[in-house]
Amino acid sequence: MEKLKGSAKKYLRSLAHHLKPVVMVGRNGVSGQLIASVDAALKDHELIKVKFLEFKAEKKEIAAEITAATKSEVVGIIGNIVIFYRQHPQPELRKIKV
Repeated sequence: MEKLKGSAKKYLRSLAHHLKPVVMVGRNGVSGQLIASVDAALKDHELIKVKFLEFKAEKKEIAAEITAATKSEVVGIIGNIVIFYRQHPQPELRKIKV
């Protein structure tokens, strides 16, 4: 997936506005289970929100770790919520057209 442009990120943020966070970062921080949860959610939804209950000061660094591990991209950070996007590898199963 090529890097998203600013207009595409803005469009994805508008789509994510009504979404609820599907993954929470708690006291365990970045773990294999967290990465697996984010990966599964991205496979199912393509666009997800991750809420930081703990590690709020390190959210940018943790978001970068999650991005690298899941091959996704950060679309935006609003408060303690990070929006991730990863295009589905199969074109016929894509829900979002960017």
